[in-house]
Amino acid sequence: MVEQLRMILIGPPGSGKGTQAPNLVSKYHSCHLATGDMLRGQIKAGTELGKKAKAIMDQGGLVSDDIMVGMIAHELDNNPECENGFILDGFPRTIAQAEALDKMLAERKMPLKNVVELQVPDERLVSRITGRLIHPASGRSYHKEFNPPKEDMKDDITGEPLVQRSDDNVEALKKRLIAYHEQTEPVVAYYKNKGVWTGIDATKTPAQVWEDISAALV
Repeated sequence: MVEQLRMILIGPPGSGKGTQAPNLVSKYHSCHLATGDMLRGQIKAGTELGKKAKAIMDQGGLVSDDIMVGMIAHELDNNPECENGFILDGFPRTIAQAEALDKMLAERKMPLKNVVELQVPDERLVSRITGRLIHPASGRSYHKEFNPPKEDMKDDITGEPLVQRSDDNVEALKKRLIAYHEQTEPVVAYYKNKGVWTGIDATKTPAQVWEDISAALV
């Protein structure tokens, strides 16, 4: 086992980051720094960084790299859970962010050890996310591929019609995936050059993916 986990978890929507991050936290007793959660937490707590971020967001702007790196630094310095290391999720998304993160970590003598990328072909992600079916009255959920109803598009218990949520559509997801790849590929190349990147086949079962991640962190 690594002495102290210092890693980035990269993966597109539906790749299983939400399943694997808690496993990492549980095994390594490290802090999980999901940038969206961190941002909301700082704004709610009314910190100086939170106030700056809120002012920018209220005007429709994007929070600067300096503020985001500052928030990560704040967690590393003040969050007791980060004493055993960290799992970064959702950051960095650009080379400039990666360089700023490296600089901040170097100042703390906490260089990054691992970058784990959960890899799933886009068409598989589309089927994972767009195959969901809902019975509106009860909230019962099905999946066209993984958990299909007994009768096509009908609830097993009432026989009433099933629906797909409006945000679970192919076009919206494909746009998100194109943006993800455009952002991620240069960052992955950056970490490959540093020798800290590992690609994991995330089309396997969650248990198999976890085994592969654990092996990569030894």
